[in-house]
Amino acid sequence: MIFDSYALTLVSSSPSNWFMNTMAFWTFVLLGSMCIGGFFMMRKFLKVLPKADGKSKLDWQNHWVETSRHLWTDEAKAFLDQLVEPVPGPFRDIAKHSIAAEIGRIAVEDQATEVSRDHCIKGYIIATPKRDNKFLVKFLEKNKIDYLPYKHLINK
Repeated sequence: MIFDSYALTLVSSSPSNWFMNTMAFWTFVLLGSMCIGGFFMMRKFLKVLPKADGKSKLDWQNHWVETSRHLWTDEAKAFLDQLVEPVPGPFRDIAKHSIAAEIGRIAVEDQATEVSRDHCIKGYIIATPKRDNKFLVKFLEKNKIDYLPYKHLINK
């Protein structure tokens, strides 16, 4: 008889508090992760949408990288690697491509015979988002890179 009443209480009892709290916690964690991932997917989607000229931002980046490929020297490539060094590893290739596209655009528009150090500094400053200008200046000063001719491009 005691066994029957014990079994009945197990079947009719509700889930324990710790289980419900764990479920609620993981629900918020998963929803938060999906929101963050969705944000970055939307940003990538917006970069792929064509602009008024029919090309997307990524198309233009690829165009400038390919157009300026023959202008890059080993020294300029090494300097670009130095410039993207503070970018976290998972994002470094994307940042390098964006910065190289801007540097390539500047070099092609200047009708240069090769990408110079000045092209790299100017392109790096222009390609860096405005929200990161504080870190940009700190990095340039730490590495003793003269950015004064392009200081007007930096909005502190």
